[in-house]
Amino acid sequence: MDIATQRVLENAGDAAKVMADLNAICETGGRFAGTESEVLAREYLAKRLEDITESAPQRLAIEDTGWARGDSSIERISDGKVFPCVSLVRSPETPEGGLVADLIDIGRGTEADFEANADLIPGNIVMVRHEYMFAAETTHRRVKYDWAIDRGVAGFLIASHLPGDFPVTGSSGATPTRGIPAAGISAETAASLTADSAKQIKIRIEAKSEPRRTENLILDIPGRTDEWVVLSAHIDGHHLSESAMDNATGLASVLNALRAVLPYAETFERGLRIGFFTVEEWALAGSAAYLDGMSEAERDSIKLNINLDTVAGDPEITALTSGFEKAETWMIDQAAGIGQKLGAHRPLMRNSDHYNFARHGIPAARLVAGFDKPNSNLKYVLTPADNSDKIDTADLARATQLTAGLVLAACNAKTLDLR
Repeated sequence: MDIATQRVLENAGDAAKVMADLNAICETGGRFAGTESEVLAREYLAKRLEDITESAPQRLAIEDTGWARGDSSIERISDGKVFPCVSLVRSPETPEGGLVADLIDIGRGTEADFEANADLIPGNIVMVRHEYMFAAETTHRRVKYDWAIDRGVAGFLIASHLPGDFPVTGSSGATPTRGIPAAGISAETAASLTADSAKQIKIRIEAKSEPRRTENLILDIPGRTDEWVVLSAHIDGHHLSESAMDNATGLASVLNALRAVLPYAETFERGLRIGFFTVEEWALAGSAAYLDGMSEAERDSIKLNINLDTVAGDPEITALTSGFEKAETWMIDQAAGIGQKLGAHRPLMRNSDHYNFARHGIPAARLVAGFDKPNSNLKYVLTPADNSDKIDTADLARATQLTAGLVLAACNAKTLDLR
């Protein structure tokens, strides 16, 4: 390992500095897109980028139809008991007076579960289970939601996989032309509802859609050529918690990896582009707008995307390498060269902004902690417990060192053909 790399790793591993950024980001709140919390976080990030580089980031506006929660609840018709729920992002409102139907619990909510209950669920409210998100065999909630719509379900509930009072949230995947009312509930609420033999419930969801303007932040550190390495993380989160693991960890690591490699930017063969994308929790909309708006030549100039999303909460880091075998081998080798073990999962996963790079043919990987480790702290993502107390300082510092090492190697390589 050369002296420059050693110094970069030492600087990137300054735990006090990484945690200072993490805590400041968490203090802005959950960063739900379109809220004041998201604005505060974005302005903090913009100032930090300018402090580090002495250059202000470019602000790329995203103007779309936003969505805001109103009140929501579930009533058990047999005795009138009311239970709390959390409407999923972009859920349609229920009709005036609520949606009344039988509750059909189909278990996990696999495609086989939907098929087995095909005669029972049309016109009714289906309940499925949330799953540990960071695993090879996970079926994403939006997939389950789409299956429900396809089979004529009237309403959709997803129950937490954690015992106790831990309601879950997330995106429904609904669009203005396709959607059914949807909400997340705790395992405790699910148990109470399914204990009622009468089955009938009423869901009430209030929501408001209106024009929204938010921003991606982009900052370029040029290299000797017109090629680029993009280091990205998403800004937005959810209202139930600080959204600390998902994704204040990624944001803090990007800032401090940038701080560590910047003194060596004059040696870069290709430039480093920082991308702080928003509306990621809304079906990856911010990065989609960014990539889709580029020319083919601009996309071709990007040789690698390293996307940080939930990089602490467990000591082990995995690269989700989107089907790019050469990129996977290169990343594992580079990690080993700085004394780190990097796991890999090759199939393309649509669970963060790397997906939008990969679908345009750009080698892209998401770094994520706790992959296939359902007992890690990552189990608390999308619940009220995704807070900074779930993050080990040493894990976050080590993830930042790994990121800095990968970025330095990618920007300095004479050639970088990872397709």
